[in-house]
Amino acid sequence: MTTPKQEQELEPPKQDRHVQPPKISEMINQGSLGSPLMVNVERDEEMTRSALAAFRAKEEEIERRKIKVKEKVHAQLGRVEEETKRLAEIREELEALHDPMRKDVAMIRKRVDLINRDLKLLGVNCQKKEKEYRDALEAFNEKNREKGELIGKLVQVRTQISCQIKKNSNTVY
Repeated sequence: MTTPKQEQELEPPKQDRHVQPPKISEMINQGSLGSPLMVNVERDEEMTRSALAAFRAKEEEIERRKIKVKEKVHAQLGRVEEETKRLAEIREELEALHDPMRKDVAMIRKRVDLINRDLKLLGVNCQKKEKEYRDALEAFNEKNREKGELIGKLVQVRTQISCQIKKNSNTVY
């Protein structure tokens, strides 16, 4: 699997193709195929080819590493997406577990609020009744005192009347 970019890199540069024929023709024109100049040119061309091959090999290695890194990144992204989905599902499950509790808590809070309102009203009524009771008790005690005083006066008057009746009855006889 090579990309168009890799195919272009595998092909020798166009400049090198054009440069090689003149060098060979120069060597032929010089008339000596075994001359030291020819050996140097061949050695230079061989070094250029090996350097170019090494450069291409390094580029291919870099490209392979890039592809491996991309694959690893894509694999990790896939795992991250799966984990994100899994976390979302877990969050939904937790919310589903909490929802009934929330509903129960909300219902209980409503009941507590209603009971508190009722208790508050009952407390106000109780305080009113206690005040009325204290007032009635105070009035009752006042009336009892008055009654006691009146009974005391009545007893006093009765004794006075009985004494006068005795006096009158003693004096009449």
